[in-house]
Amino acid sequence: MIESYNPKHIEKKAQAYWKQEETFKVETEKESLRKDNYYCLSMFPYTSGNIHMGHVRNYTIGDVKSRLKKMQGFNVLQPMGWDSFGLPAENAAIKDKSHPALWTNKNIESMKKEFQEMGFAYDWSRELATCDEDYYKWQQWLFIEMRKRGLVYKKDAIVNWDPVDQTVLANEQVIDGRGWRSNALVEQKNIAQWFCKITAYADELDKDLESLTKWPDAVKTMQKNWIGKSKGTNVHFEIKGRSETLSVFTTRADTLFGATFMAIAIDHPVAADLAKENKDIESFIKECQKQSTAEADIQTAEKKGIMTDLVAINPVNNEEVPIWIANYILMSYGTGAIMAVPAEDKRDREFAEKHDLKIVEVYSDEEKPVLINSGKYNGLEQKKALQAIVQDLVDSKNGESITTYRLRDWGISRQRYWGVPIPIVNCAECGAVSEKEENLPIRLPKDIQYEYGKPLLKECKEFYETTCPKCGKAAHRETDTFDTFFDSSWYYHYYISQGKDGITSKKNDQWMGVDLYIGGIEHAILHLLYARFIQKVLYDMELTEVKEPFTQLLSQGMVLKNGAKMSKSKGNVISPKTLIEKYGADTIRLFIIFAAPPTQDLDWSDGAVEGCYRFLKKVWTFVQENIEILQSSNEDAMIQEIDQTTKDHIIAINQTLVTINRDTENIHLNTVASGAMKLFQVISKIQCTENFGSVLKYAVSILLRVLNPIAPHMTHELWQEGKFGEDIAKAKWAVADESILNLDRQVTVVMQINGKKKGTVTAQTNASEDDIIQAIKGNEQTNAHMNKIKPIKKTIFVKNKLINFVV
Repeated sequence: MIESYNPKHIEKKAQAYWKQEETFKVETEKESLRKDNYYCLSMFPYTSGNIHMGHVRNYTIGDVKSRLKKMQGFNVLQPMGWDSFGLPAENAAIKDKSHPALWTNKNIESMKKEFQEMGFAYDWSRELATCDEDYYKWQQWLFIEMRKRGLVYKKDAIVNWDPVDQTVLANEQVIDGRGWRSNALVEQKNIAQWFCKITAYADELDKDLESLTKWPDAVKTMQKNWIGKSKGTNVHFEIKGRSETLSVFTTRADTLFGATFMAIAIDHPVAADLAKENKDIESFIKECQKQSTAEADIQTAEKKGIMTDLVAINPVNNEEVPIWIANYILMSYGTGAIMAVPAEDKRDREFAEKHDLKIVEVYSDEEKPVLINSGKYNGLEQKKALQAIVQDLVDSKNGESITTYRLRDWGISRQRYWGVPIPIVNCAECGAVSEKEENLPIRLPKDIQYEYGKPLLKECKEFYETTCPKCGKAAHRETDTFDTFFDSSWYYHYYISQGKDGITSKKNDQWMGVDLYIGGIEHAILHLLYARFIQKVLYDMELTEVKEPFTQLLSQGMVLKNGAKMSKSKGNVISPKTLIEKYGADTIRLFIIFAAPPTQDLDWSDGAVEGCYRFLKKVWTFVQENIEILQSSNEDAMIQEIDQTTKDHIIAINQTLVTINRDTENIHLNTVASGAMKLFQVISKIQCTENFGSVLKYAVSILLRVLNPIAPHMTHELWQEGKFGEDIAKAKWAVADESILNLDRQVTVVMQINGKKKGTVTAQTNASEDDIIQAIKGNEQTNAHMNKIKPIKKTIFVKNKLINFVV
């Protein structure tokens, strides 16, 4: 028996037990009912080397919920893996003068050890790393299948190019015009890229957001805005002196009379043609190619432009409108051209004022504005004006009503070494040919000398030089690798199937969609949108009957210190390893859960951590002081012959359980922690009575079970020490006992005859006179007196106290 609280010893012992007994291993291949399964998943981490408090919070929330659901009788799946490919590993390899594979594997080993020290209840038999060949084989297979269905293609595209990291960057990875890691000025380059045709699912992705009733509204709104469904009009402007037209998409065709200039993107085909003949335009385009294409940056950037010699003809009034090339128009949105209405659009106004362009007001400044300066449409309110102008554009064949999406196809190729090879062979005769399925996986060569900046895959003959799967002639492999967002877009399936029946199997549907998916709000758009897209592709391939991957989403708050997010640059990082050494993992887990609801930011407090440690120490000491009583007692006799004070304590314990269980379903896990503290306060007040041992065993059993998901190590040890059972992780979750709760809802009513007490009956609080009489007749002792009563002259009834029969 361990008398003093020694977290290090206790936690190692519990972890060894779970490993030996395979406590958290789950069989997913057996036929089971979906309602009996619970899939709890936290977004897997990048292999950065050490876990930080953000990791600890994310994974503790998931672990508490998983353990709790297991005690509630669910078959719980909680796996863990590693997002192990990507640019950071290459950058670290340069710094450490090592190889990305060595750096990655070393970090996986380090992080796994720290996760295990935190006591997370993972089924480690399902561990995956995206750099494992067994994993990415199925990603390559998926790519090939999607290509067969026209959902993957290659085309030239303007991309953000980091000249230092030598790779394409997503718009979100460009900050103030610089690469997010290298800080180098990003360039705009036109290079061949592989794309997934996510736009084919734009309407479905938008519509099905309505079915995600357990997602935060903020995340759904962000996705809806990113998809950007818009109903509007394609308006065709004739270019004077040219055969082609300039088409623009607008939701405000009613403002056409206010269009005082046209603006096209720097990579619009018309701009490209003009650049061949005009050096000033060519220079302007090159200058603009250095700026960020991230929308937030474009919104705030200086509005630059160059006027061309071209003019467009406005189809509603035949007026000539000058065509400009502007830095705030993107080819990737709409048609890459706009009709600029400075009177109605802030960015157009900024541009017009800077370049001294005309501004024409199109609406009167009245309470109910109507069109002005708009010919025959003057005087119409906005809705009627829009309908009339659009109808005339359609009738004159100068426009058509269409629905468009802001969403653009997903670029999935990256020009770097450390990633999944794209399974394409480039043949001089056959073009780009998909690799044969029997040749998968196409392995990334790891035994090459890593050297930054070199086209490693191209220089590796064993990889690069191959034969065409179609004609058999000499050919070359694709040297681009997949973006890591593609790696993480389907991993939740592999945890279940582990590639045994392909990328997924129908048995996966026994677990899908994920019951609870936990991760930061920063993944609200890209990762979550891509995973939703891939799930729908798998559905259409008839590999699953589930259309959405994640049933419930929890975006946890950040961990702050003194109001600022923890980061190395701010010097306010708290090391989980140091805290575990000092307080033990259970203390850190308790603080993380207790300090704030999961969805809110958590402000770090050294004092609160110390307080959580003291609480656990008190619980440990209390149980140890009563260990012999607990070991020799049976809680079944608990409620017999106990005094009113003890009864009140037992009622209070069950009332606290009601609150705890109500809030666990809403994932207000902080209520579980505070509820455990309230339980302990009550338990510590229980006095020694005739049935003290039974009462104490009952109460401590509840406390340990409530506390177990949060502080699993200590409660595991105390459960065994107190002879409650072998494994508390498999114990039944504590719920309120209705019969005990009803004790608080009952009163004792005295029966009198002519003012003399003849007995008592128990009844519900506020019971009526008729209810009390029925209770008297149902009681053998009081009914005997009732039968002797002569005709009753009068009945005096005092609610909740007495009933007096006057005879």
